[in-house]
Amino acid sequence: MLQQLLKRLLITTGLLVSLLFAQAVIALEFRSVSVAKAILYDAPSVEAEKLYLLSQGYPVELIVNLGEWIKIRDAQGSLSWIESKALNNKRTAIVNIVQAEMRIKDDETSAVVANIEQNVVVELLSSTKNGWVKVRHRDGLTGFVLTTSLWGVN
Repeated sequence: MLQQLLKRLLITTGLLVSLLFAQAVIALEFRSVSVAKAILYDAPSVEAEKLYLLSQGYPVELIVNLGEWIKIRDAQGSLSWIESKALNNKRTAIVNIVQAEMRIKDDETSAVVANIEQNVVVELLSSTKNGWVKVRHRDGLTGFVLTTSLWGVN
């Protein structure tokens, strides 16, 4: 009887560890706001309390997808709900430091193309490589920025 109980406990513990590991390796999913101004709510309903607006292009992290409604996290860490039709798959990121340097190459020693101020949204043009990502500024400039300078990059 005790052996069976221990065996069940080991199986249950193994399943829990597997589930926790699986949660840890799930990649973050990001999208961006596709409309000029998106309303964020405190619950998945247009009758819910309106919290604030996000501008077009703003990156968000998907937390829960209910089809027509998606629970998101913004760059400040706030959780809210948004209608799924207000999002698209275009990848953007937002500068999360006082000033990020955009460089010609993905190298600390390459020339600086521009300095991008905090809270400015940039379009992601490539996936992360060696801690850098290629971006496009809204003014059309392109270059490489350290991923640690951006929120919305996975």
